Amino acid sequence: MQFSTRAQRIEPFYVMEVAKAAQALAREVAHTDQPVIFLNIGEPDFTAPALVQEAAARAIGSGATQYTNALGLEPLREAISGWYASRFGVDVPARRIVVTAGASAALQLACLALIEAGDEILMPDPSYPCNRHFVSAAEGSAKLIPSGAAERFQLSAAQVQAHWGDKTRGVLLASPSNPTGTSIDPTELRRIHEVVKSKGGITIVDEIYLGLSYDDAFGQTALAMDDDIISINSFSKYFNMTGWRLGWMVVPDAMVPVVERLAQNLFICASTISQHAALACFAPESIAEFERRRAEFKARRDYFLPQLNRLGLSVPVMPDGAFYAWADCSQMAHKLCVAPGANCSWDFAHALLQQAHIAATPGRDFGTADTARHIRFSTANSMAQLQEAVARMERLLG
Repeated sequence: MQFSTRAQRIEPFYVMEVAKAAQALAREVAHTDQPVIFLNIGEPDFTAPALVQEAAARAIGSGATQYTNALGLEPLREAISGWYASRFGVDVPARRIVVTAGASAALQLACLALIEAGDEILMPDPSYPCNRHFVSAAEGSAKLIPSGAAERFQLSAAQVQAHWGDKTRGVLLASPSNPTGTSIDPTELRRIHEVVKSKGGITIVDEIYLGLSYDDAFGQTALAMDDDIISINSFSKYFNMTGWRLGWMVVPDAMVPVVERLAQNLFICASTISQHAALACFAPESIAEFERRRAEFKARRDYFLPQLNRLGLSVPVMPDGAFYAWADCSQMAHKLCVAPGANCSWDFAHALLQQAHIAATPGRDFGTADTARHIRFSTANSMAQLQEAVARMERLLG
C-alpha cells in the first residue's frame, strides 16, 4: 500500500512510545512494592468536578445529544466570553469564539484556514511536537528556532525578525509552553506581534495552559493585545476534561465564516454532551474547585523542582505555568549507566523506567536544539507520588 508523503512527514510521537513501555512495565510490577509512577503524560490527575459530570448526565438523560451548530452552543460561547472578562479583564465577544473538538481541532482549523502549501511558520525549539505537525498537515513547514534558557525557551522579537524569510507566513507560539512550562513575557510578545503584523503575517498563540499560570506577570491572554491574534484554548488542562475532547479558538471577525465552513465539513461539531457539560465549568462552585486545584499544582511545582535541582537534574528556568519540569539530565546520566553528553535523555528515561519504575518523557519529541539532553517530568500527579519519585531517584542518583 502506498501512503501519502504528507503522512510520511509526520514523525512518531515518542512520548506515546514511552507511555506504551511504561504501561507494559506497570502491568508486570503492579503488585510489587515499587509500582510505576507516571510522570510522563501531561494530563491532570483530577477529573471533571461533580457539577460537570452531572451536567453531562442530564444532557444524556434529556436527549440533548444531537448536532450543534459548527461554531458551538451559543450559551457556551457566551460563558467563555464571560470567563475572559472575569478572569482576565478582556472583552472577547462570543461571536469570535469557535468551540472545537479539542485544542487539536482548533489548531488544525487555524492551519487549514491560513497556511498555503510551502508556507513557513516560525516556532521555538523546544516546542510541542504536534503543533508543528498541524502545520505540516496543512502543507506548510515549521521552522524551529533554537530558544534557550536566556529566552525562557521562547521566541524573541529579534529572532522573529532575523529568521523571517520570503516564505514565512507567521508564528505559532505557546504560552505557557509544553515542555518547559514557561511563558513569553507580555512585553516581548507584543514586540513579536508587532514584527509579525508589520510583515503582514499571522500570530497564533496556544494558550491551553493559561488557566494554570502561577505568576501574575505572565498569566495574561494575548487577546488583550490585538483582535488579530488567534488564540487556541482547551477544557483539558485547567478545566480537567482531557478525554472529553473539547476546546475553543478565538479568531478575528473575518475568519469566523471561514473556520465555520471548514468545521462543518471536517467535524460537523464538537461533542454535544461535552459542550453541555462544559457549561457547568463556569459555575462559581466549579471555578472555586479549579482554583483549589491550581493551588495544588503550584504546590507540587514548588516541592518537586527544587528536589530535581538538588539531585543534579537541573531545571534552568522555573516554570511559571502548566505542570512540567524541563530538566537537564546530562550531568547525572552516568549514575544510571548511561553515556553522559548531549544525547542522553532517551537512554536516561528508559533507564529511569527500568531501574526506578518512574516514567518520564525524553526530550527528542520537542525539537533538535539541545533537547536530547533534557527530560520532561509532569507534575500532574499527587504529592505523595512526587515524594516517592524523589525518594527513588535519590537512591539512584544521590
